[in-house]
Amino acid sequence: MPKESIIKVFEGVNVRIVWDEEKEEYLFAVSDIVEVLTESKDVKQYIKKLRSRDLELNARWGTICTPTRMQAADGKFYKTQATTMKGILRIVQSIPSRKAEPLKQWLAEVGSQRIDQMIDPELAFQMAVQDYRRQGYSERWITQRMRSIEIRKGLTDEWERAGVRLGQQYASLTDIITRAWSGKTTRQYKQFKGLKKENLRDNMTNTELILNMLAESAATDLSKEQNPQGYAQSAKIAKKGGSVAKAARDKLESQLGHSVISSAKASDYLPPVHDAELLPDEIDEK
Repeated sequence: MPKESIIKVFEGVNVRIVWDEEKEEYLFAVSDIVEVLTESKDVKQYIKKLRSRDLELNARWGTICTPTRMQAADGKFYKTQATTMKGILRIVQSIPSRKAEPLKQWLAEVGSQRIDQMIDPELAFQMAVQDYRRQGYSERWITQRMRSIEIRKGLTDEWERAGVRLGQQYASLTDIITRAWSGKTTRQYKQFKGLKKENLRDNMTNTELILNMLAESAATDLSKEQNPQGYAQSAKIAKKGGSVAKAARDKLESQLGHSVISSAKASDYLPPVHDAELLPDEIDEK
């Protein structure tokens, strides 16, 4: 369920945002975003005219927007039309605003990068390494993280071979593996670390990441050996893979005398990034 709305000030306008824990995504007040982009004195009327001009947007409005409980200027809470970042970007496409242009240009650049990555997947790895370095991760951690991505890809390839459906079934199998070795589902693990939209693996310690890699690698090897078919059989393999990492975790913790499951997230242990550590174009964008 969405939490209470928070306020972010942009261009002098209060933008209401809530975090939907169930869907794990932010919801933005549509009227606030429109006010930012248009400076309209009557936002409701502008949205009405916007929908009348863009018939395709109007037809999809009920799918794009969700009535969400948000606090109004009078301090009371009302159902307000809200949407995800993807929905906001669709609405922005229909608003002829100079403030929308930088966002549209950025989207075009991101789309171009994505096409390049599809043609040459190595580019995605190179960009990821650069991003992790700029965020302050150690070379050792980055090496492990890149290896974990490769291992994860091998596991999902094996799930695809077994006939597991992409999407919810992948997420369910991931939960089975994670719970088997850590005692927590992916969502519970993220909540334990105080994460929202952030990637769980990007916020694991070296030890946590290694144990997760072991669990997924073991699940992949077992799947190749036992040749499961479908979700149910793959779920049993996933649990076995996680149990391999759980055994390693138990042995390590018996020597350490404490749990290796940490509530720390990346921002707790990474050094702050200063302007001198950024590339010139990144400094301009700040």
